[in-house]
Amino acid sequence: MRFTADEIADARRTVQAALPPTPQYAWPLLAEALGCEVWLKHENHTPVGAFKLRGGLTYFDALRRTQPGVRHVISATRGNHGQSVGFAARRHGLAATIVVPHGNSVEKNAAMRALGVTLVEHGDDFQAAAEHAAELAEAQGLHRVPSFDRELVRGVATACVEFFEALRDAPPEVLFVPIGLGSGFAAAAAARAHAGVKTRLVGVVSAHATAYLDSWRAGHAVEAPVSTVLADGMACRTPVPESLEVLRREADDVVAVTDEEVAAAMRLLYRATHNLAEGAGAAALAAAMQQRERWAGRRVGVMLTGGNVDAPLFAQVLRGA
Repeated sequence: MRFTADEIADARRTVQAALPPTPQYAWPLLAEALGCEVWLKHENHTPVGAFKLRGGLTYFDALRRTQPGVRHVISATRGNHGQSVGFAARRHGLAATIVVPHGNSVEKNAAMRALGVTLVEHGDDFQAAAEHAAELAEAQGLHRVPSFDRELVRGVATACVEFFEALRDAPPEVLFVPIGLGSGFAAAAAARAHAGVKTRLVGVVSAHATAYLDSWRAGHAVEAPVSTVLADGMACRTPVPESLEVLRREADDVVAVTDEEVAAAMRLLYRATHNLAEGAGAAALAAAMQQRERWAGRRVGVMLTGGNVDAPLFAQVLRGA
């Protein structure tokens, strides 16, 4: 999935109308812990606390131009995509309905409602919620916002464009990117091509939701069960074909991290940087910690994709429970 220079420039204008570039810092205590220079891209610093907002902004900007008659949208989410849809829909004066599975993050649900979203709870996982959103879209004549789309990827790519431009003189040798449905990884690949850097891309999945890893290894889509408790943003049961195609073409490697490894990364992030990370947001650092010997003494990039973790769950993580 490639974008022209004009498409990237347009996406940056759209995104920066709503939020400034997020920072990237090389934290000394992360360097001590991993034995390498670690550059963290802070997508937890957006107005909704996650990278997804960028894609929502570009998607709705394109929707306004191509389908001006749309007045009500619907989508499914575990949280961050829903906040992105709610934020962008409100900017354009549109109504938004979001379907989440039962047992979804209480605080993410509250954040979506605060953005004016009508929240519907259905099913036990994201796939069931997505299927119900499709049914409601058909029955009620609503515009369905997908979880993976070229316009979403174009917006999300601005995060890695910022990152690569900030480190233009010495790009990291590797960038770890978490995978939910794959928009973040596809965006990183597009940004790498745009910036003309040779940084290797490593996709990171939950060891308790291995659909993308299994599919990457098999060379075709493979469905896998989901049992992660901590990394809800990576709880994918069925890969998106377009996303998988990008992963197979662009990934140097795909690795899996356990909930225990993710929890350790969340604790390290808090101790070393005093930043909150949700499970999926800390997964990239967990992978870098897992591969510390491979990248010792080198320059490493890590996407901190979101910080929307419920307080009781984070308290458990900090206690090591």
